[in-house]
Amino acid sequence: MANKIEVIKGDITKVTVDAIVNAANSSLMGGGGVDGAIHRAGGPEILEECKMIVARQGGCKTGEAVITTGGRLPAKFVIHTVGPVWHGGHNGESEKLANCYKNALSVAVENNCKTIAFPNISTGVYGFPKDKAAIIAVNTVTEVLGLETSIDKVIFVCFDEENYQLIKEQIAVH
Repeated sequence: MANKIEVIKGDITKVTVDAIVNAANSSLMGGGGVDGAIHRAGGPEILEECKMIVARQGGCKTGEAVITTGGRLPAKFVIHTVGPVWHGGHNGESEKLANCYKNALSVAVENNCKTIAFPNISTGVYGFPKDKAAIIAVNTVTEVLGLETSIDKVIFVCFDEENYQLIKEQIAVH
């Protein structure tokens, strides 16, 4: 399993994989943080497909995932998932965050993606504690990879040193 999961520090918009995951908001219209960076780097095609998804289903709920083109990104696809806003941990935040990873991986499998890169979902402005998020992220991905053999590689792409170290520690535990 260890050879299927890795962590790097860098910019997710520059990673060459089948799909990168976007920590989106429920409107799918872009925003700040990784969401804004992906929309800027990927170009207008991503937003156009997001608008079609919104017209069809009214956005994306917390914990769910949808897929669009990667536009001008090195990745073929962007899988948009909406992470939970942290409200103290008693409102199902952990389960919702785990669902982000599960559902993004499920969408990846449905679209024949062999390689996928995740950002640190919900650890920015959504306020999810980084240490708890790292445990949930690595545990959930490890669990899914134990059942789903079609995915060859999952890369956690951390923008900051703290998330990088926390994910690295969790990978070492597995």
